[in-house]
Amino acid sequence: MANKKTLVLGATPNPNRYAYLAANKLKANGHSIVNVGLKKGEVAGVAIEQPEQIHADIDTITLYVGPQNQNDLYQYILNTKPKRIIFNPGSENSELEELAAKQGIETIEACTLVMLATGQY
Repeated sequence: MANKKTLVLGATPNPNRYAYLAANKLKANGHSIVNVGLKKGEVAGVAIEQPEQIHADIDTITLYVGPQNQNDLYQYILNTKPKRIIFNPGSENSELEELAAKQGIETIEACTLVMLATGQY
Protein backbone atom coordinates (compact mmCIF):
# COMPACT_ATOMS: atom_id res chain seq x y z
CA MET A 1 0.00 0.00 0.00
CA ALA A 2 1.35 3.40 -0.96
CA ASN A 3 1.79 6.13 1.62
CA LYS A 4 -0.94 8.71 1.04
CA LYS A 5 0.13 11.72 3.07
CA THR A 6 -3.04 12.83 4.79
CA LEU A 7 -3.99 16.11 6.43
CA VAL A 8 -6.43 15.47 9.28
CA LEU A 9 -8.46 18.68 9.40
CA GLY A 10 -10.22 18.98 12.73
CA ALA A 11 -7.54 17.05 14.59
CA THR A 12 -8.02 16.84 18.36
CA PRO A 13 -6.18 15.25 21.28
CA ASN A 14 -9.54 13.93 22.57
CA PRO A 15 -9.41 10.10 22.26
CA ASN A 16 -13.22 9.95 22.09
CA ARG A 17 -13.35 11.81 18.75
CA TYR A 18 -13.30 10.19 15.31
CA ALA A 19 -10.55 12.54 14.10
CA TYR A 20 -8.29 11.17 16.85
CA LEU A 21 -9.10 7.57 15.90
CA ALA A 22 -8.54 8.28 12.20
CA ALA A 23 -5.13 9.89 12.78
CA ASN A 24 -3.99 6.84 14.73
CA LYS A 25 -5.39 4.37 12.17
CA LEU A 26 -3.79 6.28 9.30
CA LYS A 27 -0.39 6.08 11.00
CA ALA A 28 -0.93 2.40 11.85
CA ASN A 29 -1.68 1.75 8.17
CA GLY A 30 1.57 3.39 7.03
CA HIS A 31 0.30 6.82 6.00
CA SER A 32 2.12 9.95 7.13
CA ILE A 33 -0.15 12.57 8.65
CA VAL A 34 -0.37 16.29 9.28
CA ASN A 35 -2.71 17.21 12.13
CA VAL A 36 -4.48 20.55 11.76
CA GLY A 37 -6.97 21.84 14.28
CA LEU A 38 -7.75 24.44 16.88
CA LYS A 39 -6.84 22.38 19.96
CA LYS A 40 -3.26 22.20 21.16
CA GLY A 41 -1.62 18.84 21.63
CA GLU A 42 -0.61 15.90 19.53
CA VAL A 43 -2.15 12.83 17.99
CA ALA A 44 -0.28 9.70 16.91
CA GLY A 45 3.00 11.41 17.82
CA VAL A 46 2.34 14.37 15.50
CA ALA A 47 1.72 17.87 16.86
CA ILE A 48 -1.55 19.61 16.04
CA GLU A 49 -0.90 22.81 14.12
CA GLN A 50 -3.13 25.75 13.33
CA PRO A 51 -4.61 26.04 9.81
CA GLU A 52 -1.94 28.47 8.61
CA GLN A 53 0.94 26.69 6.86
CA ILE A 54 0.06 25.34 3.42
CA HIS A 55 1.43 21.84 2.86
CA ALA A 56 2.09 21.28 -0.83
CA ASP A 57 2.55 17.50 -0.71
CA ILE A 58 -0.84 16.34 0.60
CA ASP A 59 -2.61 13.45 -1.12
CA THR A 60 -5.77 13.54 0.98
CA ILE A 61 -7.53 15.90 3.36
CA THR A 62 -9.83 13.99 5.68
CA LEU A 63 -12.34 16.47 7.02
CA TYR A 64 -13.68 16.42 10.58
CA VAL A 65 -15.09 19.96 10.69
CA GLY A 66 -18.82 20.60 10.42
CA PRO A 67 -20.04 22.64 7.44
CA GLN A 68 -21.01 25.53 9.73
CA ASN A 69 -17.30 25.97 10.59
CA GLN A 70 -15.79 25.36 7.15
CA ASN A 71 -16.16 28.74 5.43
CA ASP A 72 -13.04 30.18 7.04
CA LEU A 73 -11.12 27.07 5.92
CA TYR A 74 -12.10 27.10 2.22
CA GLN A 75 -8.99 28.92 0.99
CA TYR A 76 -6.70 26.88 3.26
CA ILE A 77 -8.19 23.64 1.91
CA LEU A 78 -8.15 24.71 -1.75
CA ASN A 79 -4.64 26.22 -1.53
CA THR A 80 -3.36 22.93 -0.14
CA LYS A 81 -4.32 21.36 -3.50
CA PRO A 82 -4.89 17.80 -2.28
CA LYS A 83 -5.72 15.05 -4.76
CA ARG A 84 -8.89 14.32 -2.81
CA ILE A 85 -11.01 15.43 0.13
CA ILE A 86 -12.89 12.91 2.25
CA PHE A 87 -16.01 14.43 3.78
CA ASN A 88 -16.56 12.27 6.86
CA PRO A 89 -20.12 11.92 8.22
CA GLY A 90 -21.31 15.29 9.49
CA SER A 91 -18.82 17.29 7.39
CA GLU A 92 -20.64 17.05 4.04
CA ASN A 93 -20.79 20.40 2.25
CA SER A 94 -22.00 20.70 -1.35
CA GLU A 95 -20.58 24.22 -1.72
CA LEU A 96 -17.05 23.15 -0.78
CA GLU A 97 -17.38 19.99 -2.87
CA GLU A 98 -18.27 22.14 -5.89
CA LEU A 99 -15.35 24.52 -5.30
CA ALA A 100 -12.97 21.57 -4.99
CA ALA A 101 -14.31 19.89 -8.13
CA LYS A 102 -13.70 23.10 -10.11
CA GLN A 103 -10.02 22.79 -9.14
CA GLY A 104 -9.87 19.13 -10.14
CA ILE A 105 -9.92 17.83 -6.56
CA GLU A 106 -11.76 14.55 -6.08
CA THR A 107 -14.39 14.66 -3.33
CA ILE A 108 -15.72 11.64 -1.49
CA GLU A 109 -18.50 11.48 1.09
CA ALA A 110 -17.29 8.55 3.17
CA CYS A 111 -15.80 7.52 6.50
CA THR A 112 -12.01 7.39 6.63
CA LEU A 113 -12.14 4.70 9.34
CA VAL A 114 -14.37 2.45 7.21
CA MET A 115 -12.21 3.09 4.11
CA LEU A 116 -9.11 2.03 6.04
CA ALA A 117 -10.81 -1.03 7.54
CA THR A 118 -12.05 -2.23 4.15
CA GLY A 119 -8.89 -1.53 2.15
CA GLN A 120 -10.52 1.27 0.12
CA TYR A 121 -8.30 4.08 1.34
